[in-house]
Amino acid sequence: MTGVLGAITFYILLRKPMKRLVNHYSWKPALAAMTLMLGSFILIMIPLTGFGIMLGNKISDVAGNSEKVIDAFKDQVSKVKFATGIDINSQIDTQGITTWLSESLQSMAGNTFNLLIAIGLMYFMLFFMLTNRKELRQSLRDYLPLNTDNVNEIGKEVQAMVKSNAIGIPLVAIAQGIIALIGFLIFGIEEPFFWFVIVTIGSMIPFIGTFIGIIPVFILSLSAGNSFQAWGILIYGVVVVGLTDNIIRLYVLKKLDNVHPLITLIGVIVGVPLFGFIGLIFGPLLISIFMALVRIYKEEYGKS
Repeated sequence: MTGVLGAITFYILLRKPMKRLVNHYSWKPALAAMTLMLGSFILIMIPLTGFGIMLGNKISDVAGNSEKVIDAFKDQVSKVKFATGIDINSQIDTQGITTWLSESLQSMAGNTFNLLIAIGLMYFMLFFMLTNRKELRQSLRDYLPLNTDNVNEIGKEVQAMVKSNAIGIPLVAIAQGIIALIGFLIFGIEEPFFWFVIVTIGSMIPFIGTFIGIIPVFILSLSAGNSFQAWGILIYGVVVVGLTDNIIRLYVLKKLDNVHPLITLIGVIVGVPLFGFIGLIFGPLLISIFMALVRIYKEEYGKS
């Protein structure tokens, strides 16, 4: 399913360049499709593969040191008990969390083969979708039980949402990751580029994503006795990264499509368990399509 949805995403993004190469520059469809697919692989798939390799190299380290991280977290929580009298540590199962984390990370690493199959399927489908654009469009019109105007409306909705999620969300995430990386370098955080990747991936989740990278760095620095470094990166993350998140997200996503953050958040919650990583794009898309269908149904059959 990930490969199928990926093919749809790339088709929507590459449809206009494909049309321009074939109609304006008189390229053969097969050559144009292969060129665009190669370009997408170099610009998108290779950097993602690099991120994956970097994270994969850290999986064993994270699994091996997860108990130390949790103990460091509990040590900080114990200070809350002295200040407030509330005992939170008794509710934290270190061994259980460590076991779950290790199993989850190993499962993530084991999905590499499935990911390769999905990428192969994606490009196989994408080639035929790009070289048979007219037939594909006509088939959708023939089989969808909607009139032409509503099919066009859904088509515009899907294109706008895919562009917003497939381009806008990664751009916002990379921008936030770069801003966080500057903070990591300023405060001398160990392995700043690893945490840059974590913040970039986490930033794709609205409201809470940035803290997926900032909070662990804060806890690790605090447990190592670097109080200035820890509080510095926490304040930097909350104030600088948090504020720029709102500004960048507002500017970039408004330019592409006006997508409400709640739609993105609910879409991510629904999409990631169903489709994996690409659920970040197709979760919000499914929610938006559902709302568009409800609106179309109301226009056709609702009371005036």
